[in-house]
Amino acid sequence: MRIRTRLTLQFLLLGGIIMIAASIAIYFSSARFHRDDFNDLLRSRARNITEIVLDSYEYNADRALRSGIYHLDKLQDEKIIILDSNSDTIYTSDKTWKIPGINLLISRVKADEEVSVMSDKYAVLGTLFTSGSFRFVVIAGAIDRDGAVRLRQLRILLLIVCLASLLLFYIAGWFYSGRALKPISDMVKKVEDISITSLHLRVPEGNGTDEIGHLAKTFNRMLDRLEKSFSMQKSFIANASHELRTPLTSINGQIEVLLMKDRSAPEYKAALESVLEDIKSLTDLTNKLLLMARTSAEGPLSYSNEIRIDEILWQLKEELIKQGVRNPVNITLKNELTESAQMTVKGDEYLLKVALSNILDNACKYSNNNPVDITVGHTGKYLEILFTDRGVGIPEAEIGKVVEPFYRGTNARTMKGIGIGLSLVNQILSNHNGSITITSKTGKGTTVTILLPSVK
Repeated sequence: MRIRTRLTLQFLLLGGIIMIAASIAIYFSSARFHRDDFNDLLRSRARNITEIVLDSYEYNADRALRSGIYHLDKLQDEKIIILDSNSDTIYTSDKTWKIPGINLLISRVKADEEVSVMSDKYAVLGTLFTSGSFRFVVIAGAIDRDGAVRLRQLRILLLIVCLASLLLFYIAGWFYSGRALKPISDMVKKVEDISITSLHLRVPEGNGTDEIGHLAKTFNRMLDRLEKSFSMQKSFIANASHELRTPLTSINGQIEVLLMKDRSAPEYKAALESVLEDIKSLTDLTNKLLLMARTSAEGPLSYSNEIRIDEILWQLKEELIKQGVRNPVNITLKNELTESAQMTVKGDEYLLKVALSNILDNACKYSNNNPVDITVGHTGKYLEILFTDRGVGIPEAEIGKVVEPFYRGTNARTMKGIGIGLSLVNQILSNHNGSITITSKTGKGTTVTILLPSVK
């Protein structure tokens, strides 16, 4: 069932229940009020007739009947019975009138002073009348034909009103549910137009303040992420294909040249060394691509392993020395680092080592054998690591782009590299709820600041 139909039926059901409940309340309230008015008339007639009868000599009924007051405002099929304290009848307007359970009625009147009941078609009222030291039971009855007609007319009127109201509720429910769901319908139509080739389209947000507007904003933010992801994926595939093709083309070309004629042993050795270098470059690129795909798929995680960052930094320094890197690497621990917990973070040791290694390799590679300073401190709840080199620097307009996959600064393209390191670093730090900030001046050097949440 469509939402609009369901909302319309719910609106109709709710309105129908309210109208039926209101009609029942109106009907029974009107019936009660009319019965109270009719009882007032019966009470007034009973007292007037009782006074006439008691005032007559020895309760002369004939005299009472001849009185003009008796016939004044007489009710339809009016019946009056007057009894003394011994329940003996001293007057009755109709000796043939029989009331079922009259003795019980008399007892109730004597106990409660007034009782109202229905007997067949008659509305009967029993009341006490006091005259001096004497008490009389007066029972008055009449048929309320006008009241029955009015109540029947009221029932018909309420039934018509209910049926008409249900129709109006259905029309109003259909109209307002359609109006309320129109933003969703517009959103659905717009979503149907969005495909992988048109991710730039966005759904209308309306006023942006209600639930539908909030849903549209959330959906548009999701589309922003998808568009960015598809764009990065497209760029990544194009760049990765190019970077993979380069060493493969080089290897293929060198092997074809070798096979063109016989070579000397030194020539074969030199060619194989060149091929080996290309294979190592290809292997390194493949590993970084796989690592980037892994970290991009994982997203931010909750790690449980505790890692000492200072130990990783000392390990990286030793590895650079073994590799013959000439850049002096100076590691400085600030005075505010008074506890080991301040230099400890939760994460994946291998990934963190890859991230720090990439930053340190870049600092050494682009600084022309100048010293590289690593400063470790603590700020707030974060471990702060600064890598400072004295190299070629990064043009100011390109600082925000160097963390994009395969992007390389214009002043560094002559140097060996594939432009994937900082992008990988950024993703790894993001997965560890950390951040990277780069400041640089062309020709003077670069400072890379890393923040990672510490254990303490």
